Amino acid sequence: MSTIPEIKTTLTKLLGIRYPIILAPMFLVSNVHMIIEATKAGITGAIPALNYRTDREFRKALEELKEKSNGPFGINLIANKSNIKLKEQLRSCLDYKVDYLITSLGNPSQIIQKCHKNGILVFCDVVDEVYGKKVSDLKPDGLIAVNNEAGGHAGKLSSKELINRLQSVSDLPIISAGGVGNGKQLLEKLDEGACGISMGSPFIATEESPVSQDYKEACIHYSAKDIVMTTKLSGSPCTIINTPYVQKTGTRQSMIEAFLNKHRRFKKLAKMLTFYKGMKSLKKAAFSSTYQSVWCAGPSIEYVKEILPVKKVVENLLREYGKAIGLIVN
Repeated sequence: MSTIPEIKTTLTKLLGIRYPIILAPMFLVSNVHMIIEATKAGITGAIPALNYRTDREFRKALEELKEKSNGPFGINLIANKSNIKLKEQLRSCLDYKVDYLITSLGNPSQIIQKCHKNGILVFCDVVDEVYGKKVSDLKPDGLIAVNNEAGGHAGKLSSKELINRLQSVSDLPIISAGGVGNGKQLLEKLDEGACGISMGSPFIATEESPVSQDYKEACIHYSAKDIVMTTKLSGSPCTIINTPYVQKTGTRQSMIEAFLNKHRRFKKLAKMLTFYKGMKSLKKAAFSSTYQSVWCAGPSIEYVKEILPVKKVVENLLREYGKAIGLIVN
């Protein structure tokens, strides 16, 4: 347990956690073990439902989380029509009464309504104030402000600007996602008006993370300057590490792929094929040694220096936070 006393914010009150930190849901990376350790460390964590191939596997994970977690945990659901498993995944979340859901993409209205009827909190990913206003009108429990330093599908605005814009259109609690790799940056986000943070990339290189040793070591040896955007994985801009393989293959879709993604007749099919192909390459790189290394990560890998347990990553973050506020001298 950290020597830092509780950091009381709206997020810690909503979830009943000691520290306002969400171990962010990461495609292929987040697993049950990581989330259990996060709850032991006084924070919370979430897993993408899409990390499980079948509903049976998903329910088994939910059962283990309910049994072994020391605190609340969440599930990330893709809310748009491309997620053909959405109804099934939501049903499982309701059956197991998860503590909160994080929605990404699409219209989360049905998710919010059904979750609130079952006493489940809902936080919604947003990247600008336009979508933020639309989502706020649906009355979720908070907004996750995905800024331009987030890993994966990042936003375009800085954390400060995005939080300010969201505060101008919404009274909901705001959780900042992206750009935190140390305790000083945690303090900065809280000072900007966030009630907590969602932090992912620094947890990729943890002992509990299921990804390959190569992927973990890449997070140690590469830095913020090595993070680039690609549209080749899902059709939308996504952050990855600029490995020699990425430099060789490029980060932009081919002319044919780009044309199909913009053509009204073929757009939907093209996006599905791009997503399927991209996720397949990510999965191959994440769990095996291959020169075709396409590793998703955000700029906060800048602060990853060694492979540590989840608990230690949290302790280091809180110790740095303690120094930033003058609570810890050395």
